[in-house]
Amino acid sequence: ALLCVQTKSTVRAPKMSFDTNEFFLKSNEEMADAFSPWPEAMASTLEIAERCNVEIELDKQLIPAYPTPHGEDEHAYLRARVEEGLRTRYGDPAPAEARERMEMELEVIHRMGFDAYFLIVWDFIAYAKANGIAVGPGRGSAAGSIVAYCLQITDVDPLRYGLLFERFLNPERVSMPDIDIDFSVRGRAKVMRYVVEKYGRESVAQIVTFGKMFPRAATRDAARVLEHDYGVGDKLAKLIPDPIMGRSPSFEDCLAPGQELRKAYDSDPIAKQVIDVARGLEGIVRNSSIHAAAVVIAEGPLTDIVPLQLADSNQVDADGNKIFNIVTQFSMKPVEQLGLLKMDFLGLRNLDVIEDALDIIERSTGVRPDMANLPLDDQRTYDMLAAGDSIGVFQFESEGMQKALRNVRPTEFDDLVALNALYRPGAMDHIGTYARGKRNPETIEYADERLRAITESTKGVILYQEQSMQIAKTIAGFSGAKADDLRKAIGKKNRDAMAKLEPEFRAGCRASGTRDQVIEQLWQTNVKAADYSFNRSHAACYGLIAYRTAWLKANYPAEYMAALISSVMSTKDKVPFFATQAEQMGIEILPPDVNVSDHDFVVSEGNIRFGLDAVKGVGFAAVEAIKAAREEGGPFGSLWDFCARVDC
Repeated sequence: ALLCVQTKSTVRAPKMSFDTNEFFLKSNEEMADAFSPWPEAMASTLEIAERCNVEIELDKQLIPAYPTPHGEDEHAYLRARVEEGLRTRYGDPAPAEARERMEMELEVIHRMGFDAYFLIVWDFIAYAKANGIAVGPGRGSAAGSIVAYCLQITDVDPLRYGLLFERFLNPERVSMPDIDIDFSVRGRAKVMRYVVEKYGRESVAQIVTFGKMFPRAATRDAARVLEHDYGVGDKLAKLIPDPIMGRSPSFEDCLAPGQELRKAYDSDPIAKQVIDVARGLEGIVRNSSIHAAAVVIAEGPLTDIVPLQLADSNQVDADGNKIFNIVTQFSMKPVEQLGLLKMDFLGLRNLDVIEDALDIIERSTGVRPDMANLPLDDQRTYDMLAAGDSIGVFQFESEGMQKALRNVRPTEFDDLVALNALYRPGAMDHIGTYARGKRNPETIEYADERLRAITESTKGVILYQEQSMQIAKTIAGFSGAKADDLRKAIGKKNRDAMAKLEPEFRAGCRASGTRDQVIEQLWQTNVKAADYSFNRSHAACYGLIAYRTAWLKANYPAEYMAALISSVMSTKDKVPFFATQAEQMGIEILPPDVNVSDHDFVVSEGNIRFGLDAVKGVGFAAVEAIKAAREEGGPFGSLWDFCARVDC
């Protein structure tokens, strides 16, 4: 069946089959017998085997050196850049708390051997910003690092928002740091080209990813190779529940007593036949492709460390030749185990929308707002969000999120960070508690007074992984590194690791004078947190992008909506959807006009002018020809004039 899936054929008429019974590993005796006319074949095979010797060393550090301008020591050069950034971010002199945190982080980074890592990331982000490529304010746990903040790798102040360095780098466990970066979709390839040129084509590659067969796809494939109608496989596939948090349920879960798929399996012989074949396909690698974002950078030729392959990029160069990407044959985890430096270069469409909106604002007003230094207390923005008016706002567009916004009625940036973490399975139950605590702080309850400082910003709800870590440090006396071990065990639902840490947690709480009832409550919160606790650093970073898009929509509605509509021109249903939204906001959508329209939607006297690229049948080159004629000879006077002047 798997061969038929791969060769697009059916079990009854396969394009390829195993038509001998020789596909198995033979014993020495069977091989000697098969090759008895050529006894030297066995001897030479053994000789070659004896000469083979491969040892793959794991957990090395293969981070490339950073080429400092005058051959300075990497640590000294990093310190100088961070010191500059500290003054820029916090003023001169910087507060003692910021300086202490910086010293602690630099010492850990140096001790772990990651000076070059931070310089490499700082360098390509600086390149992107200098070349007008939009970079996100950060993502994931890296926002917990003041060094990353001072280097302008991230834009969220870790001191202001209580973000922990140990959540990013555990000082007691050497594991590769992981800084993922969002770039504008248009600029991402340019940054990757810069990295290839700087570190050498032989030292940079993308990473392979293997697509596995999950129950839904396996069910549809099994039905097809067994020659059933499409509807048979589709109907069964629809009985399989949706993935939760990106994880697909297994056949074991779907065939548990009482499940819809189980009923079909027990009552319908065709369903049983299809599912029996599909179960054999579950978990098998179906195809390989290039990971959407992962890039690996080595200290020398990658061919010395990892097997590589060429993969078709589905693109052509200026001469029409196919472009091939160099890709590792090991997937992400083995690449990390080898000790190679892996980066995620992610493309985020919302960054393009923000940049386009700023371009339109600059064209129509002559002013370009500075997104990096926006005040986070804009009343107009919070009024708009509190009303649930969040269509087109990053992360806040869904109906459920609009309802949550109306319930919470945000008035400060902390509310947006919390909503990012609250609006997910498991955590949603706490939206009401948060909203109540916000409106009436008297209703907030703290099981222990020491929890006030940790959970006051989340209205008494233990919502973030960082809060679980702070509780372990403050109440159970854990070190930052041990608190991170507990966080990891909770997040991965590692029952064994949690069982090892539980006695220590309880003993530490007792030693700090905590009541037994509170200890039990805190431990049970840890157990439940496995289902929903969220990385506060990530919530803060994405909250910042959400705020920036909301600020643009609230303060420059026509310009923002024009940029938003332009960003979805390639999708048929989204243009009318956002155009209708704009009209509901009192913005008129003016028809396309050969004398004023551009490729994209533009703003004209407070209204939006339709973009010519969105007109069916009008290509990019045609619009360029219209613009060229318009720039050369002014507006067109008639259809005759248009036909005479535009390059046909």
